[in-house]
Amino acid sequence: MASWLPETLFETVGQGPAPSKDYYQLLVTRSQIIFRWWKISLRSEYRASRPGEIKDTHEDFLDNSHHQVQVALVFGTKTLEYVFNLCKGKFDYLERLSDKLLLSILSYLDLEDVARLSQTSHRFAKLCKSDVLWEQIVQSACDTITPDMRALAKDMGWRQMFFTNKLQLQRQLRKRKQRQGSQRKKLP
Repeated sequence: MASWLPETLFETVGQGPAPSKDYYQLLVTRSQIIFRWWKISLRSEYRASRPGEIKDTHEDFLDNSHHQVQVALVFGTKTLEYVFNLCKGKFDYLERLSDKLLLSILSYLDLEDVARLSQTSHRFAKLCKSDVLWEQIVQSACDTITPDMRALAKDMGWRQMFFTNKLQLQRQLRKRKQRQGSQRKKLP
């Protein structure tokens, strides 16, 4: 099942802990861990410094506590833990699915589950708040969606429309029709 995974499983960049200005990259591929750094300094003795690179296989990285400490210092313990899981073959397949497929799956969740899922990552937060998802949720909750409702949803967003009560929606639809009518009267 891992054969459809891309060659690059994870990549992140960052600056070293203060007061360092050094720049670091961590790249996890299917077969190895690549840790790169670039020395950034105004001091003359470091101007000739060349970028550095360490390459380890997944197994070697798991056994090398020195490299693990370097990763933890620069990128944090959560990143180190995630890299451990990748090295052990524990892949997060859900994160690797396309947005279109995930939105289709999310549309079947209960609202409470959508709210919880939105708190798990930036990507899921974006997907759980997307108009595409909320349009699907509104369509499954409503018998019919009129063109006026679609136009109102375009203005206010499907999510906002879903959580607005029926009386408020009717009032907003009436206001919208009145505005459109007054704009038509102004046209010669």
